[in-house]
Amino acid sequence: MSESTSNVEFAHRVDEMHEHHRTQATSPWTRWVSVTEAVVLSIVAVATAWSGYQAARWDAASTREYSKATSTTVRSQVTATLAGQDRLYDIVTFNGWMAARTAHNNELAKIYERRFRPEYAKAFTAWQKLEPFNNPSAPPGPIFMPEYANAHSEESARLSEAAKGYFDAGVSKRETGDNYVKVTVFLATVLLLTALSQRFEMLGARVAVLSVAFLLLLMSGYWLLELQRA
Repeated sequence: MSESTSNVEFAHRVDEMHEHHRTQATSPWTRWVSVTEAVVLSIVAVATAWSGYQAARWDAASTREYSKATSTTVRSQVTATLAGQDRLYDIVTFNGWMAARTAHNNELAKIYERRFRPEYAKAFTAWQKLEPFNNPSAPPGPIFMPEYANAHSEESARLSEAAKGYFDAGVSKRETGDNYVKVTVFLATVLLLTALSQRFEMLGARVAVLSVAFLLLLMSGYWLLELQRA
């Protein structure tokens, strides 16, 4: 009889525990927590999709800027090579002119003068006005004159500066994309904590985990609003 009585008492206790959990599960607080979890999961799903989309857009934009930087750098190097060839041509023709003048071959000197590039001819004329053969303070040659210009050299410098600008823009856009990736990681943590909170039967522990998840969600939302959008 005593064993039968203890079994009955144990059954009553189990039934009371089930009733307690059933009451807790249907309490207004538990329902509010469930609703909050559902809302958080919905927001996280949308925010994660948006963050991933922005990260992909910024990554593509960064790649385009890097591509522009590479192609512009190649053009700058090609133009720099042309500038070097122009400068070499100027030096060679000037040396030929000097040799012809020293040999008093005015006809050959005139031929060399006609072969000067227009940019170099302007500097050559300005250099001659200084009477360089009688003026010790005159520059050693036209290429040292302020009037000397090389369009290819100037274009190369412009392209080099443009390439640097493209590269810097690519780095900046890459950093923005990385920031969106960081936000996505935080949102994944929010998702994990929200799913974890649903596994707790104790309302206090459930609320505590959900509170941490909600705090991280607020931080992630703030970062999403602050970050530049593509």
